[in-house]
Amino acid sequence: MKPIASFTIDHMKLLPGVYVSRKDKIGQEILTTFDIRMTRPNFEPAMNTGEIHTIEHLAATYLRNHKGYGDKVVYFGPMGCRTGFYLILGGDYLSSELVPLMTEMFEFIRDFEGDIPGATAINCGNYLDMDLKMAKLYSQKFLDDILYKIDEEHLNYPV
Repeated sequence: MKPIASFTIDHMKLLPGVYVSRKDKIGQEILTTFDIRMTRPNFEPAMNTGEIHTIEHLAATYLRNHKGYGDKVVYFGPMGCRTGFYLILGGDYLSSELVPLMTEMFEFIRDFEGDIPGATAINCGNYLDMDLKMAKLYSQKFLDDILYKIDEEHLNYPV
């Protein structure tokens, strides 16, 4: 069986960053899948489910309500390895084009106060597994370590 594209990336060299994972053509439309890698695979601990779940709820809400990108968002969700997230947008994008949106989104999460959207028994299948404090800490770390000073090494997959 042919390996999927994300399994061909050397995860021992992969750094946190914002990467184009793949581009797919569906009819006349291009879908761009982004790898939003928040922790270094196999070197840093993976995130716990509480903070991942909280980031997912806040980010998905932010993205789908975004004035410029809301109607382009196909999916935002966590990676099974718990080192980051996938974002699928309708359109043909470069990783560098996504940095301003990711910066805004993680600032939103870092600064968020109040009830987490969709974190109720009616709206979510595991609403008790949330950790806003850790989601804010991971968001601030990603902003400081990656997004505020991003370079080519953190925008392009390692070769």
